[in-house]
This record gives sequence, C-alpha cells and structure tokens, in this order.
Amino acid sequence: MLSDSQGRLQDRRPLSIIDIGSNSIRLVVYEGLARSPTMLFNEKMLAGLGRGIVSTGKLDPEAVTRSMEEFRRFRALSEQAGAEHMYVLATAAAREAVNGPDFIHRAEDVLKTEIRVISGRQEAYYSALGVISGFHPADGIAGDLGGGSLELVDVDGEAIGDGITLPLGGLRLQDMAKNSLTQAAKIARDELAKAKLLKRGQGRPFYAVGGTWRNLARLHMEMTNYPLGVMHHYEISAESAANFLKQAAKAEIEKVKGIEGVSKNRRSLLPYGAIVLQEIMAAMQPSKIIVSALGVREGFLYSLLDKAEQKADPLISASEELARLRSRSVTHAHELVDWTAKTFAAFGIDETEDEARYRHAAALLADIGWRAHPEYRGKQSLNIIAHASFFGVDHPGRAFLAMANAYRHDGIFNEAIAPEIKALAPPRYLERARVLAAMMRVVYLLTASMPGIMPRLKWEQRGNGVLALVLPASLADLYGERPAGRLAQLARITNRRLVLAVEGGPSVSVK
Repeated sequence: MLSDSQGRLQDRRPLSIIDIGSNSIRLVVYEGLARSPTMLFNEKMLAGLGRGIVSTGKLDPEAVTRSMEEFRRFRALSEQAGAEHMYVLATAAAREAVNGPDFIHRAEDVLKTEIRVISGRQEAYYSALGVISGFHPADGIAGDLGGGSLELVDVDGEAIGDGITLPLGGLRLQDMAKNSLTQAAKIARDELAKAKLLKRGQGRPFYAVGGTWRNLARLHMEMTNYPLGVMHHYEISAESAANFLKQAAKAEIEKVKGIEGVSKNRRSLLPYGAIVLQEIMAAMQPSKIIVSALGVREGFLYSLLDKAEQKADPLISASEELARLRSRSVTHAHELVDWTAKTFAAFGIDETEDEARYRHAAALLADIGWRAHPEYRGKQSLNIIAHASFFGVDHPGRAFLAMANAYRHDGIFNEAIAPEIKALAPPRYLERARVLAAMMRVVYLLTASMPGIMPRLKWEQRGNGVLALVLPASLADLYGERPAGRLAQLARITNRRLVLAVEGGPSVSVK
C-alpha cells in the first residue's frame, strides 16, 4: 500500500518487526528496507514474560495472556500500516522457558506467521550488526542488556568476534538476587568473570544497547544538564559513568533527577542495570560508554541488505532521503556537495574523513527548511538536523551539521545562534561550519536554488594570490551586488583575496 502523502518516499515498501523480549514486546513498522531505516510506527508493551522464570522455569501466565491479546493488535496495526512483510523475533525468555514452545505455537497462530526463536549466539550477532549499522566505524565491546540476558560481543569495523550470553538481564538478575542489590552485584561479578572478551576491550569504548541502559543514560543527561536530547551516540566518560552508576545502583533510584521521565514499570530494574554496567566497567576498563539506539531489530534489518547497501554511509543515506523529501531540488543538493568539495580544494582547506562526510551531509541538508518563514528557516533547519534520526554521526558532528545550516540562513557573523548546540562542537568544527555556510550563501544567490548553474562555475588562480569565482559569459546576467557582497563575507572569514568575474570580462575585487 503506497502512501498518498508526498512526505513519504514512494519507492519504499513498509515492513514490520515484532520483538518478543523477556520484559517488553515491541512492534516497529519501518518505511522500508534501507541503510538508514525510518520508523513509520512504534509501540511497545511491558509484558514481563520472563518475570519469575528463575523460580518457576515458566513464562509468567498473566503476561502470556496479555501478550496474546497484544499480538492480535500488533498484527492488525502491521496490516493497517501496509507492511508487506512481518518478521517476529523471540529472545531469552521464550527460548528458555519450559512452556516456551507452547507460547510460540500459540503466538504463531495469532500472528499468522513463523516466529524466529533466536539463540543467544544469534542474539549477540544481531546486536553486533545493529551497532555496526549505527556507527562509522564501531570499535569496542557491544553489550545488549534485555530483561532475561546480556549479550556481549567484540566489534571492530565490520568484524564480529565470538559473542557470549549471560543470565544478567534485569528481570532475571532481580529474581536470582531475590531483590537484593548486594547479591545482584556478586552474581554479576561472578558471571562476568566468564566473559574473557572484556579484557580485550580495555581502553576501547563500551557500546551500551537496551532500554534499561538508555533510560540510565537519559538520567545522566538530566543530571549533567546535557543540551541535546538525542540518545544515539551519547557518550559518557569512564569517570562520569562510575560516579553516576554508584548513585543509580542504590535502592534510592526514585531520588535521581529526571526519574519521572522513566515509566514506573522500568524503574525497579534500573539499579540492576546500573550494577551490571558497573561490573562490566570494572572488568573491562573501557575508555568511555557510548549509547546505541540500535540493537537486535536493526541488526536483523541490516542482515537483510545486500553487501553494497550495507557498505553505504548511514549518515549520507539519511541526509539524501531528507533532501529528496524536503529540498527544492535534490539535484541542486548534489551539485552543492560537488561544488563545496571543489571550493574547499581551491581554498586549500584540508579535511579528515569525517569532516568530508559531514560537509557532504550538510550540503545535502542545506535547503530542507525552505518552506518555513525566512526569519525561521535557520531555527527550523537547526532543530530538524540536531534532533534527526541520524546514525553514523557523533554529537559534535550533529552540532557541525546544525550550525552550518543555521549560519547559512541566519548569517555567518551571528554569534547568538544556539549557544547550547555550539557548546557541543570543537572550535575547528565551528569555524568550518561558518566557512561552509559562507560558501553556500554565495552560491545560492547565483542558482536561485535550482540545478544547472554550479557545474558551470569555476575557481581560477589570478596574480598576486587572488582567487576568482568565474561565471561563464552566458551567465553574466547573474552577476550583481548581492553575490559580490556575499563573496566579500567569504573573503573576510577565510582571510583570502577573492574576486567575482565573468569569463572574458573584467573582474571585480570584493576585498
């Protein structure tokens, strides 16, 4: 079923995943199979299937009944959203409970599709793929904490080491420890001693996956007054994490700032998640904690892509999609990518790999705010970019993207723009964002935001260190005071002698 809305990518076919975990069951409908998947619909229920499984060996009877009712709803929602495929994954509780097979059989009857009961090793593998899909590149130990189990796996670029599954999910640990946090710490320490791979993670990042750890990270954001409420690639230094976890691993979690933002059903598990993370840090000695919003579901989706699609840059893919959906001309956006690359080269501005990626993405995103009132295009663009569902970019990189496009609309000398976002970016990023914006401000006045002009512009070295932006004679009518004035601004912030010239005609110095 195709959407009648132009706000959807028309070449995508929706698909859905139902993730049956030990604590929660979630339905996610995606716009389509893509390198940077976008959610169309997302709903969860905290069923608690694994509650009490340590003592009874069975799935919680009430949770089973509630789950079957919700499965009917999830199937109906998946169909309503037009999902052409529905994948159902079941993890620790369903695969370990003695009544797990009966539960799966009943659930398959309701959902009318096969359920993949994935092993602990498969769960670690898909979790690792989720981390690989979300970072550029990933290099460290990934840990996925669910309600029933903890999966640990070494990730280095596209290489995935052997994974290990431990019975340290929040619900299970709470049951095994009989609600004693002291006993929980001992159990976690003993179990993690089996994870020899943690030693290989010393001095490398630990990627934290799973709802419990995301909620803890949200509390850390609140405690530190962090200015950007984006969970993916949120980084916590080892020292800050140690101090925070010491507080969170106590029974007084209700006193932690921001706890009202966590559902009451999850709050009781937060100290257990904090304890597990404490013991991981003690065994691993990581350089920092990095939160991943992607896990098993996204890793499974990533596994369905072909090799060429897997190698695509997720940040560029997502930026390309936004350009298609929101810019006046996606062709113009691609021309801007090429033109800014040539302009950086002409100016002798070097770029790291990530800086080149971020410039590429910023150029694709440069026109996404055009429908807003001119006075608010900068603010709208900044807010969309800073909070977009982007992967493959850290928070300083987000700040670069957001500031480049804010400067492009609101002026390169406007120091009052988004001080909280500026604080996330190093000085080098801010300076480059300003330079990139100044280049955009020049060329947009020559193109009217439409394609066909930029490929015909060229930079030429003139005598005495002068660099000329040359228009072909056929475009001489585009010459004017406004683009010359913008070129003067570019000259000022780059400390270069620039001229605007028409091929075969006189050039006019702008500095």
